[in-house]
Amino acid sequence: MRSYPTGPAGPRAAALAAALLLLAGAGPAVADDGRPDRDFTIEDPRITESSGLAASRAHPGVYWTHNDSDDGPYVFAVDSRTGKTLATITMRGVGEPRDVEGISIGPDGDLYVGDIGDNLDGSWSHVWIYRFPEPKELRDATVNAVQYDVKYADGARNAEALMVHPKTGRVYIASKNEDGGGLYEGPAKLTAGAVNTFRRVGEVPWVTDGAFSPDGKRLVLRSYFSAREYAFENGRLGEDRSVAAPFQRQAESVTYTADGSALMFGSEGARSGVVRVEAEGGGSGGGQE
Repeated sequence: MRSYPTGPAGPRAAALAAALLLLAGAGPAVADDGRPDRDFTIEDPRITESSGLAASRAHPGVYWTHNDSDDGPYVFAVDSRTGKTLATITMRGVGEPRDVEGISIGPDGDLYVGDIGDNLDGSWSHVWIYRFPEPKELRDATVNAVQYDVKYADGARNAEALMVHPKTGRVYIASKNEDGGGLYEGPAKLTAGAVNTFRRVGEVPWVTDGAFSPDGKRLVLRSYFSAREYAFENGRLGEDRSVAAPFQRQAESVTYTADGSALMFGSEGARSGVVRVEAEGGGSGGGQE
């Protein structure tokens, strides 16, 4: 999204961002050795507001992403070896997306797309989640997607982080607020044609994206200038630690690599960069974000 912190911290953060931009450069280039899951640049000129990342389960080294607002029902498969788009998926049957902010892959291999942004912090009575199976072949295609209506038990709010637990399949959303957001837990199973109520189960800082580790035991949440990784057990946040997130022009996305050995941090903008940061303790094995 294009919304930045306001209030006492906002101007200071904006000034810091402006100063650091002079040092940031144009972002990472494709890895020289051609290996997957390294720093890369998203080359597709259509992708100018990459707001979410999810490491493919079916296609090693491929990352799913999307633009946020005013783009349409599109999801892109980007090859981390080259930065090029391998497939553009058009979702059918989901209406007109308003503000798509997050993407995740469940244990069933389905892609979950979160149309959950709300810059006015409560202007929309409900938001949406779209779901479709990850394609077995990477080619341009139109797919039928299921649409879920989502409300929060404590009222409407802005959010940019959608995470599907890789073992239980339960969906979580982290809201975005300068004074601290909440971690919201969805029902055990989402239901189409009915309201899915998400309930607050934890407190989190300002969040622009999040992701579960492949084993489901860790949850990383990032903001514009930092990231934290939490222990996650029985659906609740545990002990947390700071993660060395890179500075990016508009830090919007994060996911674990498919093997859990690293975190991939992305940002918005034309030819935006995705940066690899090694995960503490190495790979967490099995499953997928």
